[in-house]
Amino acid sequence: MLREYALLADGERGALIGPRGEIGWLCVPRWDSPAVFSALVGGAGLYALTPQDPWFVWGGYYEEGTLVWRSRWMTTDGVVECREALAFPGEPHRAVLLRQVQAVDRDAQVRVRLDPRADFGRCRLQESRIEAGTWTARTGPLHLRMTGVQGAELGERGLRLDLDVPRGTSHDLVLEISDRRLTGPPVEAAQAWSATAERWRQQVPDLAHSLTPGDARHACAVLRGLTSSSGGMVAAATTSLPERSEAGRNYDYRYSWIRDQSFAGQAAAVAGGWQVLDQAVGFVTDRLLEDGPHLMPAYTVDGGPVPAEQPLDHLVGYPGARVVVGNQIHDQFQLDVFGEALLLLGTAAQHDRLDLAGWQAVEAAVAAVRDRGQEPDAGIWELEAQRWAHSRLICAAGLRAVAAVAPAAKAAEWTDLADSVVVDTATDCLHPSGRWQRSDRDEGVDGALLLPSVRGALSAQDPRTRATLAAVLDELTEDGYVYRFRHDRRPLREAEGAFLLCGFVTSLACAQQGEHAQARAWFERNRAACGPPGLYSEEYDVTQRQLRGNLPQAFVHALLLQTSIELGQDGRQ
Repeated sequence: MLREYALLADGERGALIGPRGEIGWLCVPRWDSPAVFSALVGGAGLYALTPQDPWFVWGGYYEEGTLVWRSRWMTTDGVVECREALAFPGEPHRAVLLRQVQAVDRDAQVRVRLDPRADFGRCRLQESRIEAGTWTARTGPLHLRMTGVQGAELGERGLRLDLDVPRGTSHDLVLEISDRRLTGPPVEAAQAWSATAERWRQQVPDLAHSLTPGDARHACAVLRGLTSSSGGMVAAATTSLPERSEAGRNYDYRYSWIRDQSFAGQAAAVAGGWQVLDQAVGFVTDRLLEDGPHLMPAYTVDGGPVPAEQPLDHLVGYPGARVVVGNQIHDQFQLDVFGEALLLLGTAAQHDRLDLAGWQAVEAAVAAVRDRGQEPDAGIWELEAQRWAHSRLICAAGLRAVAAVAPAAKAAEWTDLADSVVVDTATDCLHPSGRWQRSDRDEGVDGALLLPSVRGALSAQDPRTRATLAAVLDELTEDGYVYRFRHDRRPLREAEGAFLLCGFVTSLACAQQGEHAQARAWFERNRAACGPPGLYSEEYDVTQRQLRGNLPQAFVHALLLQTSIELGQDGRQ
């Protein structure tokens, strides 16, 4: 089950590891490359490290404030642990997968099976050999090297090794995978572990002031792990994990959405995670300066265009979904990305972290709102083009954010523009009941309509703010969870999963109204919608209590982080 997978990430790519010590997912050299381990979607390719004793109980945990995972198995003979990580920070062309078997209280016997298959399982191993305890091979365009494999056997299914680790000792396995030839000496395990642990200590703030410090630190680590050295942060590590079984709603999220960058940057600023904020600002600034009013909703992590969606029909796929790579996002106009960009840049300026290029990007985004603000767009949920209320109101929020830190003349100009956007939205998206409605053609309520007020488009005391929150609570909630909108007359949980982003935004909206107990209740309910590794997907299937969608979903971790900090501050007032 998806809820049992842990994430290893180094900024340039991510691996998902399951309860039997199997790497179910890893793309190399970068996030959107073809997978070399793709069992999660039915592909060939295997790297498993499992106790030889068939009778064991699995567990695991992250080392605090890191993405260093400890697989832990209770066997009939004792406790076996395996410390797991991608060497951090990652290199653009080489992944270094660290695994350290630890015999805790008795001698440990573990079985290692390694059979990498590049291009989603289509490429077999070639040139496989062992010399002086080091294994080397090639699969497709990838070069591989692994140390710590003395005594291993090679066969048609790759490398096999049965390890005996004496009590109180450990054994290191280091796997390097690169799209370039591996020259020079192999990675030395002790040095790589030391550097990885130290860098994680430098990256994640203490966050003792948050409501849930451990979860806040973990969310911060996830955001950092998903952020490339180029500044782009992927929305998730995976592709084609469906939001709804057999509903055709499965997508490739291994790209950088402008909206997600904004969510992560704003949360990082609240947390004091300046590197995540600075990287998000740099990435969004560059895209605005290059594309201006034609800013795309998403890019590759290095700022390139997202390729068109293509199916991979040779794969079985995650239950209920075909496998696709690429995304049709490049064909969409989403007005709200300009508002999100302004919110991010305004946050940076508030903390004195916006340079001249950043202010030029602000001007470009403001001009885009002024010139394209009347156009129908696909909106936050990427639907058919309409005049979505959220898209316009979040632009007003962004305008107010930059006006608050701009020189007087610009502040007045941008505040006037924000006011006009709100007035324009009210002409065709104000429901007769006094709340905001989804669009000029859709009178329904939408969980996204809580965001503009939370971000400052309107005051908390505005009657439209309060009426919208009341409508969301009345129409889009069930059993402590929040849904995006009503698709039809079916019960909410039958149409789709609860949307965790909306759950945390509802918590913030309640806190904004001074309803602190209610805010904490929404926070705690949605905080629990994860598996043992504490990772969140986009949606939560309330009926089956399962994660739905790609993993881990960056914007959910961003809102969890921000909500935990803001509710912690409320508790001290």
